[in-house]
Amino acid sequence: MKKISIYLVVAISTFLGSCSTSNKIIVPTNNTLPTIENNYSIVWVGSGEAYVFKAGKYVRNESNDYSFEVVQRRYANRWKSIKNMHRIHPDYDGKAGEREQTMFFGIDFSKEDEKIISKINSSLGNGTGISDNEFREQVIQFSIDDISSFAPYNTMRITQHYKYEEGILLETVELFKLSNDKETPFAKIEERAVIFRPVTLENAPTKFK
Repeated sequence: MKKISIYLVVAISTFLGSCSTSNKIIVPTNNTLPTIENNYSIVWVGSGEAYVFKAGKYVRNESNDYSFEVVQRRYANRWKSIKNMHRIHPDYDGKAGEREQTMFFGIDFSKEDEKIISKINSSLGNGTGISDNEFREQVIQFSIDDISSFAPYNTMRITQHYKYEEGILLETVELFKLSNDKETPFAKIEERAVIFRPVTLENAPTKFK
């Protein structure tokens, strides 16, 4: 199995998802540090359960499971997300890249007819997506940059279910080979995350005992 450095995502996700540590600039540079004043900032904290496609079905692959945190900043019709992944299973073999990985996703939204469409520019690759008006159900798909033609995948699709009222994000990240419009499954990750927003505390949340 070639380097599988995109168990995400998540995303995408998109989850759909990931990339290996290198000299490549993962997060776009900027002279100004980000704040929470000019955007709606969310932190998602969760985990991903990995599966590999064998003999016509998905089989659990616990050694590739991971935990993650996503800082998602929503600027009007543009989102910027930074995802940090952590593979802590002792049997992880390193074939999906480093245990600790960081990736960036930039999504620009626009409206065509009655559809909300998106353009994705990420540290993994570029693509497009579609969403409802409140960003509750979203699918994004993009090709993977700098990947060998012999790799068992070249495309990632991230299907997201934002359950805002429950404070939960459910996400399926699919890795597959796309050739002549034919999809050959390779692996997927089922992600679940909870939402965190800025709060004020009446007192210290924990004490030394």
